[in-house]
Amino acid sequence: MIDSFAVWNGLKDVDTVRQFFTGKIETSLWNAFISGGANPSAAFELSEIFAWTIDFFWLQKEDSFSMVYDEYFIEGIPYGIGSIYGAFFRHAGRDFLAIPFEQNGKNDFYDEKGNSLRKAFLKAPLRYSRISSRYSNSRLHPILKVHRPHHGVDYSAPVGTPVMSVGDGVVTKAGYDGAAGNMVRIRHNSTYSTAYLHLNKFGKGIRHGVHVRQGDLIGYVGSTGLSTGPHLDFRFYKNGHPVNPLKVEAPPVEPVTDENREEFELRKKEVNEILGH
Repeated sequence: MIDSFAVWNGLKDVDTVRQFFTGKIETSLWNAFISGGANPSAAFELSEIFAWTIDFFWLQKEDSFSMVYDEYFIEGIPYGIGSIYGAFFRHAGRDFLAIPFEQNGKNDFYDEKGNSLRKAFLKAPLRYSRISSRYSNSRLHPILKVHRPHHGVDYSAPVGTPVMSVGDGVVTKAGYDGAAGNMVRIRHNSTYSTAYLHLNKFGKGIRHGVHVRQGDLIGYVGSTGLSTGPHLDFRFYKNGHPVNPLKVEAPPVEPVTDENREEFELRKKEVNEILGH
């Protein structure tokens, strides 16, 4: 006996609900949303907005935030996050405001001074991991057991974790490099370049001469080369010399123009009001 079944196409109504959520960091941004009964997908959106301003690997207990956004529901089931009308983050005693504003036909988020929250480089090349080793001129090598420079930051993460380019640029190397294992080097401009070491494998199409954009997938975390376990060794160079990636300050891009300043100030006032500031 064959059971009968029916198949049909149909459309369901999508309900849009304006949400206001405020939270405090106890363990992580993701857990702050869950413990507050909010959709944790909004945590990803919030981290994207402040990706160039706040290093989410170093959130501190008692850091706080708030945001106003649309959430989509289908028959009462969360479907996704829509427009974000404003966000605020207090991190390490400093306040950061995100104001959505359209300029030259492009929507972006700006700080209270009208500077774009997009910077020349992302704060980190991957999400949701931890720093296992810092930049040092004399670190005890975990395998060789000798003190030697470690001119990078190690991010411990599971094998296969996506690794992104921290900025626009051109791939100058994508291949195996001895102790560095599978490595990608990117030249961002005449001053800055970055390197991503110990990758498990490369992103699709990543090879010498390819142009990449900020946030593009360039590889996956691995443990190739001289490595004790899965992690990304991320390195930053200025004029060919290694610098501490955690201390690189990049200027904001595309600030609000003078002709849009009055409109922006009105928008800022609206955002402060809806956030309760």
